[in-house]
Amino acid sequence: MRPGTFVWSGHGPAGASDRHTVPPDGGGSDVKMVGLTGGIGSGKSTVARRLASWGATVIDADQIARDVVAPGQPSLQEIADRFGAGMITDEGQLDRVAMAGLVFNDDEARRVLEAITHPRIGDEMARRIAEVAAAEEADGRERVVVVDHPLLVESGQAADFPVVVVVVAPEEIRVSRLVQSRGMDPEDAKARLRAQTDDETRIAAATHVIDNSGTIDELHAQVDALIDDLRDDLRVGHAK
Repeated sequence: MRPGTFVWSGHGPAGASDRHTVPPDGGGSDVKMVGLTGGIGSGKSTVARRLASWGATVIDADQIARDVVAPGQPSLQEIADRFGAGMITDEGQLDRVAMAGLVFNDDEARRVLEAITHPRIGDEMARRIAEVAAAEEADGRERVVVVDHPLLVESGQAADFPVVVVVVAPEEIRVSRLVQSRGMDPEDAKARLRAQTDDETRIAAATHVIDNSGTIDELHAQVDALIDDLRDDLRVGHAK
């Protein structure tokens, strides 16, 4: 893990004790940026929801990636032009299974897809961060933006964030989650995990690591403890 500090204060979730391509500087504002990442099945999204319950604004990179290829978006037409109409369903949506099957084994196709979508994803992230910065400027109350990004480390962006939270869990637990929650075949789930960056690489880029191998209550306790431990640096919901 790399050194770093992340301190949080403010109103937490009901029942809890009191206790960030993306512009990591908040687009030049005082918005505090936190990068959140983890492999498929790690429970990263659950951590994001817990952070949101403490008052953070969570920007979901996966959701933005889905939004920029929604029907009517320029990216979807570019994908059809480049890869063929077979990548579009009868309902006019991106055929994610077909697209994933293509880029999973074809690095050139993946690079073309990324060239179509990544600039728009970055623009939308920047727009959302700017909205938070404008709200902070308007009322003088400091904000924290958590960028929930599955490829934060792989994209090389982790080093740009003052705080990087990595969520980890053993492979067997993650595979079980994917089988139960997504109906994936166990061998397919293992292949997806092993195609991703390993946890050791993610941990090397982290300032904080959350182990999600236990219960949901244990996970929440770790997030709450993280916030409590780092309370004095990022101050949520307090006037400047």
